[in-house]
Amino acid sequence: MNRIKSLCVFCGSRAGAHPAYEVAARDLGHAIADRGINLIYGAGDIGLMSVVARAALENGGKVTGIIPEFIQDFEVGSPGEIELIVVQSMHERKRTMFDRADAFVALPGGLGTIDETIEMITWKQLQQHKKPVVLIDTNRYWKPFQELVHAVVDGGFGHIGINELFSVVENVESVFHALRDAPDPGIEVLTSHL
Repeated sequence: MNRIKSLCVFCGSRAGAHPAYEVAARDLGHAIADRGINLIYGAGDIGLMSVVARAALENGGKVTGIIPEFIQDFEVGSPGEIELIVVQSMHERKRTMFDRADAFVALPGGLGTIDETIEMITWKQLQQHKKPVVLIDTNRYWKPFQELVHAVVDGGFGHIGINELFSVVENVESVFHALRDAPDPGIEVLTSHL
């Protein structure tokens, strides 16, 4: 993987029930800015999205928010001076995030975060990209997801290689090593069932 210039972060529009979630979001925003990486995120000034964006801005980082018009109409606000891209649909939002990012990191979040994360992993399985996908397992949030992926393999619905389509790390310090060391997806994750 070449040097990462833009990193898309998927995360909750709520702060979550455990204080560790906000700590991880803040640490990630600081770390992204400290490395001169552009943060791509879902825009708005709410939940973990606000925390990660504000942290990046605090450290002099560049932030791009991508939001569908119908969500912007809820007036979720802005965390500061960001590049704001308004799109027409959730599908267009994900596509724009994908096009602008060199890699993806998922913090804890709700159904939208899970949807975005799974879509990037699925596109990788389908050989549409080789971009790293890293999940930060704060407070063991992503453990049920890992168990679900194992169930997919155990149930005969996926090649064991799907486990390598993403990395799971325990903390922000490990994210950038995981991004650097992410393997390219093997063709067998696509072709083994065709």
